[in-house]
Amino acid sequence: MMNQWILSALVLITTSVSFASANIDSKSLIPLVSPSAKKGGTLSIALDSEPENLNPINSTDYYAQQVHDFTCDGLMSLNYDTYDWMPGLAESYEVGKDGMSYTFHLRKNAKFHDGTPVTAEDIKFAIDAVKDPKFKASHRLPYYENIGDVTVIDPYTVRFQIKQVYFNNFSVIVGNEDTRIVPKKQYGDPKKKMSKKLICSGPYKLSKYNKGKSIELVRNKDWWGWSTPYLNNAYNYDKIILRFVKEENLQLQMMEKGQIDFLPVGKEAFYKKTLKEPWGKTIKKIEVENNAPKGFGFVGWNLLDPKFQDKNVRQALTHLMNRELINEKFRYGKSALATGPWYRYSVYADQAVQPLKFDPELAKTMLDKTGWKDSDKDGVRDKLIDGKKTDFSFTLLLPTRDVEKYFTLYKEDLKKAGIRMDIKYVEWNTFLKSVDSKKFEALAMGWGPGSVHVDPKQIWHSSSARAGGSNFISYSNKEVDKLIDQARLTLSHNDRAKILRKVYRIIADDAPYLFMFNDPLVNYAISNKVGQVKETYRFGVGKQYWWSKNL
Repeated sequence: MMNQWILSALVLITTSVSFASANIDSKSLIPLVSPSAKKGGTLSIALDSEPENLNPINSTDYYAQQVHDFTCDGLMSLNYDTYDWMPGLAESYEVGKDGMSYTFHLRKNAKFHDGTPVTAEDIKFAIDAVKDPKFKASHRLPYYENIGDVTVIDPYTVRFQIKQVYFNNFSVIVGNEDTRIVPKKQYGDPKKKMSKKLICSGPYKLSKYNKGKSIELVRNKDWWGWSTPYLNNAYNYDKIILRFVKEENLQLQMMEKGQIDFLPVGKEAFYKKTLKEPWGKTIKKIEVENNAPKGFGFVGWNLLDPKFQDKNVRQALTHLMNRELINEKFRYGKSALATGPWYRYSVYADQAVQPLKFDPELAKTMLDKTGWKDSDKDGVRDKLIDGKKTDFSFTLLLPTRDVEKYFTLYKEDLKKAGIRMDIKYVEWNTFLKSVDSKKFEALAMGWGPGSVHVDPKQIWHSSSARAGGSNFISYSNKEVDKLIDQARLTLSHNDRAKILRKVYRIIADDAPYLFMFNDPLVNYAISNKVGQVKETYRFGVGKQYWWSKNL
């Protein structure tokens, strides 16, 4: 899921704004990093899967994002402790008198990894490419639809016109996780294959791509950030290695052997599989709480399939998953049952919405009322659909085996209620193709953390059900569409939160997903060779601020 950051009141100020006048004191930013941190060494990180596509214009998955976080820049960068914007590729900006334009002045020492300068033409291209169907970036369109013409004033000055007020316009333009700047010269031809290549302007550049194994990044010695006081002690490692390791047990073994330095750890592993040395000795187990948004797992129902078009059926399917048992058995009771379409403890979530609890008898009653009954007494419910007897059976696609145990339990409870579910594991790239083509009945996956400030349009608006869009289950609710559109035009945070709580409540009742778990606590393992200022910042653990203690 894309992350978006909200613009402060600067959007309505008619003035020329520099970063110094935006209350950004470079001295106050130094605590993000340690002034004694040394440059050098290698940081090895495990990824559950290989990125499908590294092209920053149209990549969609979490794994590509992890690579881009080290390699790509935006017009501005974010302070992980204060949530303030800091200078990025732009040194300063101006807001138009009517609040409907932004003009950015680029730093003249910024270069892409191929040595070419970052220019206003490249900034313009980054926006225009998303809107061009040839680049196949339709999943990102909801965030850019209110951005109008992008005009090159001179090689280092670019102006954005705004077609319509949207609380997130500014953030989408400047945020690294939304608008990643790439050279037009290299990416301008949509037919050019760039899925396994990467040219940005960030602190690291792609060195090796070992298909099926790893991606190696090396320090970009020409990065503009080395000359800035708030970034010159960040990104300290000479090399970053992102290893593709699908199975959790193998990840843990590699961590124990020192082949991985950082690993997000699942609840079961954290509390059960990491109790002996070297865990707790040469490997630190860390559990923290921060204000960063949290992702969640879900089962998505293909709403084009007649079996899943009745919300009472979908609610019944949720009542048949014993999430309480799964939480206790495999997550040590540390997770919260998800209640709706984003993090349940967000200010944008309706706290009155309660999770649909495990209740097989209620589920059976609901299925009976919707016409799903076992008419031929073969143990599987059936129903006439378009005049044809249809069994209630479906295949659930899984992209990882680590959660298969959850669905093995679910399968048995479905069976007792007269529903047959087959579980099919497919590798990540094949899984994503099934998602994009909508060739699935049900699938299990997760959304990444997203933004602190929620904009549901990408996933929940009916316009996002287009080919390649993130509403791949084809959810459509006219009231939800109307409220999402209204929220996007609402600049007041409090008023927007009230609207989005209604959206949350409606979607939760519609049950288009089987929402699984939210994790308020963050669990990870880190080698004691890694230096940290602190275990977490307010809005993330802050890998970019770590350093090697073994130099």
